[in-house]
Amino acid sequence: MAIRRYFWAVLMGLSLLSLSACATGGGLFGKSGGKSGGSARSQSAPVQTGREPQGSKIWDLFSNTENPNTTVEVNKYLWDASLDVLNFLPLEAADPFTGIIVFGYGKPPGGGRAYKATVYISDPALDARSLRVALLTRSGPASTEATRAVEDAILTRARQLRIADGRL
Repeated sequence: MAIRRYFWAVLMGLSLLSLSACATGGGLFGKSGGKSGGSARSQSAPVQTGREPQGSKIWDLFSNTENPNTTVEVNKYLWDASLDVLNFLPLEAADPFTGIIVFGYGKPPGGGRAYKATVYISDPALDARSLRVALLTRSGPASTEATRAVEDAILTRARQLRIADGRL
């Protein structure tokens, strides 16, 4: 019983020591916030190592410091072209703030195989790198040729919409 009590006392002591070292920003044997005597280096500003910003603590990992109003801008022509080209598929979800459009299973006109598509528009530029299409069939992923054909059709329609908008 005494050994168990001694073990827990040592474990708690080490835990408290490591937590206090993390909370002060110094290492286990690092400098504390108090004054030390003598050298000019110890009285200068702390040196940043690039690993953590000055004044950060371990508890900063649990705080939400990101701006919740940050959104991804999407290209309106790619967005509209995706809805136009894949209009034969039922629309399941669309989020213009993240640039994701999810379509359900549907058959293209004149086709026999059912497809499901997810479109991701990642950039405001009218560019092929801004568009990603995932095309699925009921038996698994669609062929790369079919996916490439859908991407090309969306890009072509987006360019047509851009040119038509330029005539205003």
